[in-house]
Amino acid sequence: MLERMSEMSASAAAGRGRPHAVVIGSGFGGLAAAVRLGARGYRVTVLERLDAPGGRAYVHHQDGFTFDAGPTIVTAPFLFRELWELAGRRFEDDIDLRLMDPFYRVRFHDGEQFDYTGDDERMRAEVSRFSPRDVAGYERYMEASREIFRVGFEQLSSEPFTRFTDMARILPSLIRLQSYRSVHGMVSRYVRDPQLRQVLSFHPLLIGGNPFSVTSVYCLIEYLEQHWGVHYVMGGTGRLAAGLADLIAGQGNEVRYGADVEAITVENGRATGVELASGERIGADIVVSNADAAWTYRHLVPAGARRRWTDQRLERSRYSMGLFVWYFGTAQQYTQVPHHTILMGPRYKELIEDIFRRKVLADDFSLYLHRPSATDPSVAPAGHDAYYVLSPVPNLEGNIDWEERAEPYRRAIAEYLRGSVLPGLDEQLVTSRVTTPQDFYHRLKAFRGAAFSLEPALHQSAWFRPHNRSEDVEHLYLVGAGTHPGAGLPGVVSSARVLDKVVPDASAFT
Repeated sequence: MLERMSEMSASAAAGRGRPHAVVIGSGFGGLAAAVRLGARGYRVTVLERLDAPGGRAYVHHQDGFTFDAGPTIVTAPFLFRELWELAGRRFEDDIDLRLMDPFYRVRFHDGEQFDYTGDDERMRAEVSRFSPRDVAGYERYMEASREIFRVGFEQLSSEPFTRFTDMARILPSLIRLQSYRSVHGMVSRYVRDPQLRQVLSFHPLLIGGNPFSVTSVYCLIEYLEQHWGVHYVMGGTGRLAAGLADLIAGQGNEVRYGADVEAITVENGRATGVELASGERIGADIVVSNADAAWTYRHLVPAGARRRWTDQRLERSRYSMGLFVWYFGTAQQYTQVPHHTILMGPRYKELIEDIFRRKVLADDFSLYLHRPSATDPSVAPAGHDAYYVLSPVPNLEGNIDWEERAEPYRRAIAEYLRGSVLPGLDEQLVTSRVTTPQDFYHRLKAFRGAAFSLEPALHQSAWFRPHNRSEDVEHLYLVGAGTHPGAGLPGVVSSARVLDKVVPDASAFT
């Protein structure tokens, strides 16, 4: 069998005159990697177990509604324009981005609201309305966010961390920027008002991080949003995934759907291809996994080929929270509800402790409410509204029986929305579906049902995360939320940029 796999790998390099790259998964990291590898001369096959591209950015079509399953905003559009340019196409010809205003409306449990925008004067006015004494501190915080952005994003997000010396090289900058602080701890240095602290520290929750423990490197998100804006893709974020799949086809490469990878084949410490659940074997010169990083090592890479990412290490690592997502449509349009609303519950730190540490399903919640039909009428039937509401919940370490708890939890969220921003919701509801951490585990193969893979704590960042070039298996590479630089669209697309510096040129195989 080993001889057969060697022959398959050799024939892959000879096939059609180009070395063969197999990409596992068509999330944004995998799609971006495929485009970049195609532009570098590789023949690329993307293998996706679902029936459409996107991974966590899958699209649900139901009763005339279009629901983005995962990401809903674009905050660094240049990363996508770059991919279109690599494929010889013009981004604006395929994708229509709309700048959000406000970026988010933050609604507190007492009914007070903060409109988070990209306008400096309006932001200072909102801060002053809540706490005049905090305006100067807010301005200093944004300066700190800009400095962290310049190092954490501009200098490091596309750099590989393959050796510990790479980490040692940046330690002085991390210390200078006080990256040992948490995001909430950094925010609290500059502003005193408790509600403003929530406004400026909730962002890590959008990428799976606990604001009270995630490194303050993620304070860069505020400046990133102010710098490039928060955008919506007309037609939904799924249009981006479909557009990338189209770029791959235009390069002469392939995305195969219904292709469930069961194992990465390894010979003499080198990845030689993959084996599908169907039993089919596909040879490759390099393998790029966009599957969940922990799942990749725990279930796809043979245990005997692993030295660093052993079962024991994976088990004791910390993972992001899970998500409960309710997608629904209403017969009525709630025109007073903006495109993005963050609904803060009565507790902040205590609720986050319930989710990340105690791993219990609390009776209260904080929610992200997405109303794309506020901007895009195409996602709902005429006169209707499309929504998704997201609640951070414990991952599957919490031992919550979602078969039993999902519907009562959905009803509790519906009751909260009915009493706050969507009066009469029950009578207006026309379609509904839910996703739980159990679905993330079974459908998306997310280890422990964690929505964003490994938690982005300091000791699990950069060199400490699974590397973009596998430490254990030669010619195996990783992209996506579980590797460097981390979760979120800018993070996973940047992980594919890292491959340019660690994957050999196609000429190395010819």
